[in-house]
Amino acid sequence: MSSNVISIQSVSKRYGSETVVSKVNLEIQPGECIVLVGHNGAGKTTLMKLMLGLTRPSEGRVEVLGGNPAFSAAVAQRSALGYLPESVAFYEAMTGREVLSFYASLKHVAASECDTLLQLVGLGDASKRRVGTYSKGMRQRLGLAQAMLGNPQLLFLDEPTTGLDPLLRQHFYQLIDELHKEGATSIISSHALNEVEARANRFVIMKAGVVVACGTLDELYQLAALPVSLKINVTPGQASLVAERLGSEVSIAEVNNQSLSLSCFNGEKMPLIRRITELGEVVNDMQIIPPRLDEVYKYFMNQEVSS
Repeated sequence: MSSNVISIQSVSKRYGSETVVSKVNLEIQPGECIVLVGHNGAGKTTLMKLMLGLTRPSEGRVEVLGGNPAFSAAVAQRSALGYLPESVAFYEAMTGREVLSFYASLKHVAASECDTLLQLVGLGDASKRRVGTYSKGMRQRLGLAQAMLGNPQLLFLDEPTTGLDPLLRQHFYQLIDELHKEGATSIISSHALNEVEARANRFVIMKAGVVVACGTLDELYQLAALPVSLKINVTPGQASLVAERLGSEVSIAEVNNQSLSLSCFNGEKMPLIRRITELGEVVNDMQIIPPRLDEVYKYFMNQEVSS
């Protein structure tokens, strides 16, 4: 038997003549944090709904926890899943506590867990207020609380930090980190690349319904073959001399009084570092700055999609 918690094999989804997900293959291991990134309409939400069993593939096969999510009784009960949609909607006449109690009853979770979760997401003091009085950020936090009911094995989060201020965004990811420590697997769809860059095990980059790249950040660096940046701090007044000693074959982006900014491709990095260290005491410090996720994302978005 496969150890994957999710297996997606040659999955396509069409609505009429429009293909919104095309020939996707993806295997997700227990405990992974997978982040789906792509433009609006790239197919991220549809792929997530296929994994949840909320829609069925036009072609291919989806397995979640060993069964078809659209038919398996174990998965259909949703006891092992948590889902936070991009746009949360709750009955506005109910209080936050009543809303969470309702979802707890559906998942056969003890009512006492509701108060704990409301405190965790920062809604303890607002739990007796009607949802109609909640701000967008408060509704998002209530949505996160309902997704976390029952310590789910699989957590699906679609643009989860929409409407949250920076402090609450940080708190949100701390909660997700705690679930990962307990063995949970998460699939997150996000446009906030700077938030998820250091948190995901793997990134799935989608464009026009196609997975154009999938891997760890290091693997995506290798696939994109983007240059690495280096910043060298030198003795004041010596930057121009250091640039001259490095030679014209080195790509130097900027030189000021006491620093230089260089770039090189990954295969050239170690030889260049050795040359810099051979310059002696004139070099005070050196920073190696790999490409950021947004640069990798931009690279793949500019590539042609093969259907």
